[in-house]
Amino acid sequence: MRIIVAGCGKVGKAIIDSMTKDQHDITAIDNDPAVIEEISNMYDVMAVCGSATSREMLLSARVSKADLFIAVTESDEVNMLSCFLAGRMGAKHTVARIRETDYNEDGLDFIINELGISMALNPERTTAETLFDWLKLPSAVSVDNFAGKKIQLLELIVRRGSTLCDSSVMDLRKKCPIEFVVCAVQRGEAVHVPMGTFVLKEGDKVAFMVKRAEAHKFLKSIGAVQKQGRDVIILGGSTTAYYLAKLLAGNGFFVKIIERNEERCADLAEILPSGATLIHGDGMNHDLLMEEGIKSTDAFVALTGTDEENILICFYAGSQEVPKVIAKVNQGELADLAEKLGLDSIVSPRKLVADSLQRYARALNNTLSSKVETIYSLMDEHAEALEFKVLSDCKLIDKSLKELRLKSNVIVGGIIRGKETIIPSGDDKILEGDSVIVVSTDAKLYDLSEVLR
Repeated sequence: MRIIVAGCGKVGKAIIDSMTKDQHDITAIDNDPAVIEEISNMYDVMAVCGSATSREMLLSARVSKADLFIAVTESDEVNMLSCFLAGRMGAKHTVARIRETDYNEDGLDFIINELGISMALNPERTTAETLFDWLKLPSAVSVDNFAGKKIQLLELIVRRGSTLCDSSVMDLRKKCPIEFVVCAVQRGEAVHVPMGTFVLKEGDKVAFMVKRAEAHKFLKSIGAVQKQGRDVIILGGSTTAYYLAKLLAGNGFFVKIIERNEERCADLAEILPSGATLIHGDGMNHDLLMEEGIKSTDAFVALTGTDEENILICFYAGSQEVPKVIAKVNQGELADLAEKLGLDSIVSPRKLVADSLQRYARALNNTLSSKVETIYSLMDEHAEALEFKVLSDCKLIDKSLKELRLKSNVIVGGIIRGKETIIPSGDDKILEGDSVIVVSTDAKLYDLSEVLR
């Protein structure tokens, strides 16, 4: 596909990195010459310097040939206007990052429809929704949703002395009354799609596919359940913190936001819902954290604009035995280092945005066989979980899973058929109209039929 990315900041670079791995034809636009030079040196893409709202610039970027135009500059208004112009000049699909709460609280659908924008992207809201899911199941390192949240993929760390440690997948199935599929296991740098005889070891990261309605029972049955807390401290009064506090307060949580900027505190105080408390102070100050009850809080989420601060303060929160600790970290190298040092739950808004746009781009490549509905990268981006809608010409229709010669790095984790949610065994079949969830390592899937050897 021909894709134009306007705005090459942190999010733009993450999108370009993701899209080039999918081998799309990318053109990058940014008005900073230094950024354009950096993009040209890092990626095999066409990079042009100028304004995304300039007709001449869009012409030089061949916008009329674009299958997808993505605007992720720092300005919502520039993103919306450039998408409007790109659409009028021939781009088939347009995506605008629209971050301001004034646009997102009311009238967003009107704006999108009037400007002809295909999709609005809000990294802060997406991140908040992801964090909300993680806080509802705190024993999981991360939680991804499929098929309208009917099926969840839970990533867990195998702890010493736990039920998982030194158990084979087959033994777990015998012990656990809840249906599940072990989709992938990361051990060191290697990622495996495990057979029944695969034995889990301390430190493994394991991805389980379960029905959402049975997720809590499943965690309890394997001895990994952690009580869902109701008290949450959020460090940093960002837009993400606002969206998260709103979700938490609306669902019975008690939230404290600690923000050092007095003006931002005043702004948040006017819009925060009841159930959320604002604290003006430096959240890196340990005395302040003690005063605000870090030792008794159920969860701590670091959402400042500095990755290093988020990592350090989360290690401190962990040392105070906070049950659930989450850090926002955008830099991949820092995220890897923090995870190796023992920080389990790390959220990356860039990665969430890249996943969202990767899903959208692959969905545009629909065939008569299947189409991508959902996609997540997992296991430190060594694996993908995808949800496919089964269309009329799919080769897998009406065949049991045990009949199919699946690739060794692929596993079918779930099937949704109407209102029925199926955690599949070898006897289950795939039918037209099903939603099928597949986990794949070391390969990118564009069509469901690609799971076959």
